[in-house]
Amino acid sequence: MKSLKFKTLIFALVILLASCKKSSEPEVVIDPNAKKIVTLKTGEIITGVYKNTVLNVPEGTFTLKGYVYFEDGSEINVAAGAIIKSDITDKGALIIERGAKINAIGTATKPIVFTSGKAVGERNPGDWGGIVILGKSTTNRTTEPTIEGGVGKNYGGTVAADNSGTLKYVRIEFAGIAAQLNSEINGLTLGGVGSGTTIEYVQVIYGNDDAFEIFGGTVNAKYLVAFATADDDFDFDFGYTGRIQFGVALRDPSFIDAGDAGNGVECDNDATGTTATPLTRPVLSNFTFIGPNVDNTASKNHNFANRFRRSTNFVLNNSVLMGWMKGGLSLESDGTYNSLVGATTTSEFKNNLLHANTAQYRIGSVTVAGATGDAVKAKAEASATLTLATTAEVKINDPFNLKAPNLLPAAGSPALTGAAFAGDLTNSHFTATTYRGAFGTTDWMAGWTSFNFTKGANGY
Repeated sequence: MKSLKFKTLIFALVILLASCKKSSEPEVVIDPNAKKIVTLKTGEIITGVYKNTVLNVPEGTFTLKGYVYFEDGSEINVAAGAIIKSDITDKGALIIERGAKINAIGTATKPIVFTSGKAVGERNPGDWGGIVILGKSTTNRTTEPTIEGGVGKNYGGTVAADNSGTLKYVRIEFAGIAAQLNSEINGLTLGGVGSGTTIEYVQVIYGNDDAFEIFGGTVNAKYLVAFATADDDFDFDFGYTGRIQFGVALRDPSFIDAGDAGNGVECDNDATGTTATPLTRPVLSNFTFIGPNVDNTASKNHNFANRFRRSTNFVLNNSVLMGWMKGGLSLESDGTYNSLVGATTTSEFKNNLLHANTAQYRIGSVTVAGATGDAVKAKAEASATLTLATTAEVKINDPFNLKAPNLLPAAGSPALTGAAFAGDLTNSHFTATTYRGAFGTTDWMAGWTSFNFTKGANGY
């Protein structure tokens, strides 16, 4: 009996000591809102929906499978030298939703490449979707717009300085899915992206629709290259009011969208030409627009260097436009025409070099009394723009070479001088230059861009 009582006492003491020990240890609290951090290994697949996740993509090769969404609060970080290829059967698209971020930061010697999953010689425009970034910045829509391309996500808001991350030294190759008629994913689609976002040194190659399409927002950019685009190189809509400096459009005469005319710039306030505010008004400087410079059957749908259409305003200064077969500067609504040639003068086309084989200056559906292409020309030339009769007069070294273009001005080129930075161009985003066009004496495309693509029986 005593033995039983003793054993019972010992057991009670053990329980008591264990209880005391537990109470002295700090309580571990798991934060239900903590982000999940995932670091991939080369060869792994990026797919599905990422919620409250930070995905780190190191240098290596990875597969993008299907429409991949990063939701509000999530983030994808891509290291220099990473290559992300689309799945062949389940075509990929990378969608950064409002409140999410992408940080894809390459270098001139180690760019980040988003491309087709097919082998070299079999790749084609439209092999995958592209990159879509959505932000909380302003648009001129009265209700939240939904981004095109079958993505099904809203964009826009009131946060002009919204930050969706950084793209730097990035190539986007063989993108462009047409989800349905007039609803495509472009090479890089930006919807309501804010000025806190950094976009610099980005090249879109053989895009099956637009290279860069911007719906609303206030995002600024520098050093953009559109090479061999099927539709428009730069497309602005829905109240975009950002600033872009140093841009290139280089067309492949043999590649064009058979159903839609392709332009260096296409710009609208909206699809029906309302005067909803903020009015679309991109502020652009130091662009070089190189047209196909041939007039054959394959190039028939290459259109105008600049097409400012429905009720839009714009600034395009210090730029070179050459080699366009159907037209140079085209103004295509009363509001657009009046903003440049009329009394409002809210648009600018100054200090440019312009060549086109026909219709150097033209008007579309303009009913303003006395409106003519010659009136547009007079306005442009009064604003220090030179109208040139031949491409040789521009004196760019090798502008129509699709394998190794040299877009620097040659000795004696009028592009080496004549730039001016006043008004909107005094903003700190702009770097003042003496030269017109995207280049002076330094080729900032060297090292990270790619041009040497040969079309075979099965693709590039």
